[in-house]
Amino acid sequence: MELLRSNLSRVQIPEPTHRIYKHECCLSFDTPRSEGGLFVDMNSFLAFGKDYVAWNHEKTGNPVYLHIKDTPKSVPEDRPLKKPTLLAIGVDGGFDNNETEYEESYSIVILPDFVSLPFPSVELPEKVRIAVDTVLSAVGAERREQVAAWAAEEKKASEHALTLQQLKSGIVIPPSGWKCAKCDKKENLWLNLTDGMILCGRKNWDGTGGNNHAVEHYKETSYPLAVKLGTITADLEAADVYSYPEDDSVLDPLLAQHLAHFGIDFSSMQKTEMTTAERELDQNTNFDWNRIQESGKELVPVFGPGYTGLVNLGNSCYLAATMQILFSTHSFISRYFSNQSLKLAFEMAPADPTLDLNMQLTKLGHGLLSGKYSVPVTEKDAATAEARQEGIPPRMFKSVVAAGHGEFSSMRQQDALDFFLHLLDKVERGNNTRPDLDPSRSFKFGVEEKILCSSGKVSYNKRDDCILSLNIPLQEATNKDELEAFNNQKAGKGLEENNIRSTDDIVRPRVPLEACLATFASPEQIHDYYSTALKGKTTAIKTTGLTSFPDYLVLHMRKFVMDAGWVPKKLDVYIDVPDVIDISHMRSKGLQPGEELLPDAVPEEVMETAQPVANEEIVEQLVSMGFNQLHCQKAAINTSNVGVEEATNWLFSHMDDPDIDAPISHQASDVDQSSVDTLISFGFAEEVARKALKASGGDIEKATDWIFNNPNASVSDMDVSSSSSAQTPAQTGLPDGGGRYKLFGIVSHMGTSTHCGHYVAHILKEGRWVIFNDSKVGISTDPPKDMGYLYFFQRLEN
Repeated sequence: MELLRSNLSRVQIPEPTHRIYKHECCLSFDTPRSEGGLFVDMNSFLAFGKDYVAWNHEKTGNPVYLHIKDTPKSVPEDRPLKKPTLLAIGVDGGFDNNETEYEESYSIVILPDFVSLPFPSVELPEKVRIAVDTVLSAVGAERREQVAAWAAEEKKASEHALTLQQLKSGIVIPPSGWKCAKCDKKENLWLNLTDGMILCGRKNWDGTGGNNHAVEHYKETSYPLAVKLGTITADLEAADVYSYPEDDSVLDPLLAQHLAHFGIDFSSMQKTEMTTAERELDQNTNFDWNRIQESGKELVPVFGPGYTGLVNLGNSCYLAATMQILFSTHSFISRYFSNQSLKLAFEMAPADPTLDLNMQLTKLGHGLLSGKYSVPVTEKDAATAEARQEGIPPRMFKSVVAAGHGEFSSMRQQDALDFFLHLLDKVERGNNTRPDLDPSRSFKFGVEEKILCSSGKVSYNKRDDCILSLNIPLQEATNKDELEAFNNQKAGKGLEENNIRSTDDIVRPRVPLEACLATFASPEQIHDYYSTALKGKTTAIKTTGLTSFPDYLVLHMRKFVMDAGWVPKKLDVYIDVPDVIDISHMRSKGLQPGEELLPDAVPEEVMETAQPVANEEIVEQLVSMGFNQLHCQKAAINTSNVGVEEATNWLFSHMDDPDIDAPISHQASDVDQSSVDTLISFGFAEEVARKALKASGGDIEKATDWIFNNPNASVSDMDVSSSSSAQTPAQTGLPDGGGRYKLFGIVSHMGTSTHCGHYVAHILKEGRWVIFNDSKVGISTDPPKDMGYLYFFQRLEN
């Protein structure tokens, strides 16, 4: 006890502003459940595992620690599983993780000799007792950041419900036999709660659903609320009520009264339709989910170094799938595991290592690759009766990599592609002083776009990229006869798409990957291209090639496109991907003998015409699809009015932007030169930088996003021509080699949107395919090579 009293000055009582870690080690994935328990530094309130707490004592001199040890409680074998009601894992209402309960025990430990004192004890100094009680009662920093809104948030009461004025039309709604008042639709029907009109809903992602008559009625009348017929039962809170002004599903506290106005007795009505949330949840049982997750297959669990699963933190499968593949590459393994120890990373880290990306990447790398946490748990999986592992929760890594990002820091599902690009950007910035150590460079390659003007002169534009984003040419399907027969059979039987999608009988187009690569490299017409040779707009031809081949090639399949009638949909398609590809033919050749460059001169009057003005035709088509008009204008502007498809993709990616509802900024044509210089320092051409800044109101971050999201627009719709054939600084020193690559990783996606559903990774390890489905890791018997969203290839040395 005297030893403790002599170190009281190093004990601190936590303030409300302190970040208290007590659930997970800052340097490893040790927890109170680990064999050695967890040690909380009573001065900094950082937590350390048994093998790492001495490092902290050496670095800080802090000697007093709260030791927390968890012991598992016995759990009844017949504990019932709850039915999920949310499309999420590890959250209330989501899929049951069936976690074991634990009992905690505590002691005070003094380093360096690990002298232990019992807690609680009246003999302990009052300062220590207060400090420990405060730590134990506080919400841990690891958990605090998880208390956030989910994608499937609880519905809020509509601001229009209490003041809704219902017309005395005398309309009485029958209990069944409904039909749209403007078409023959008998499903997906919505009752407007103001005038009693029954109209069909919006078209779904796959083109099914209604004909938009309900939303068109709102635009004509401004009547705000509608309820989906077929979802009304005695449980009124489960009814699907939609507020058009609020553009969201809502609660109507007066729904019983509003329904009674039209003679509806909700207590006797039966549910006949899925709500919007239920329809999304139903995606869990369709063909894609079963195939990609290899459901029903006897997957043999695998354990050891490189076979550690990642716990789903709640809609974090996009992160898990991406990181499993990245830590299967030599560049990430070398940087954050083989050549960097946990102790070295900790010594270089700031006072709070939980906020250091290098430290947390090293922690994640060692957690995944050491094999320490890839061991079978004592109890077998209750659902499969197979050995399983617990996996490691990437909480601290997610917190630091998502810091300052509104979407990745939320608990909502995200696009794995967006996260991959975001992470590489963070990694590059974190290694800016040592680019030779930067693992993100192994994914980088140069892209060269050649513009052939009708004058016969050429322009070359160069940029760097980390992915090849490929369109899928359905017209190149290799099973056209089979498709035609299937479609004829479906039409003859009058089958709806939804009725056959969950069976194995569905026939999908099969498109070779070679056709997708050929589409990327094929010539493309550019209309209204300003030629400095002709001093006017003309038609030009653009061809694209690569100036270098990366160590790792990432292919992104553009499965979300615009259907006939400008309806967004996910392509129901297979991509036939070979194990080895050769892209040698895609190498660009640069300026050729006999080619003449377009003049560099840029007319001032042309530059002055670049104003952020939305194309009205694009805006009208987007509005007709049910989007907000201001959002549509921003989408058209930020994609340089290239087309409806590009604008729609922009909308889907930016719907949750905090400034999406802010007025459009119409700034003067001149842009700040310092902003231009900043973008030039990133490797962008000056003309592209100016165009991007004008389109984004002068905001550098948005301008950068605009350039990356609109590589074609930045060239085809520019009022200038870049004629320099010299390499830009950003394109020097990139990895390069032969064009033969071997497939080693697949990220597959299930669901109607990249921002919902589930992601799974399949990785080729030690000559066999392995599935990484969050914390589940097993030998894959049927990797879905034809259903990937992202494909990862490693260059083969010739």
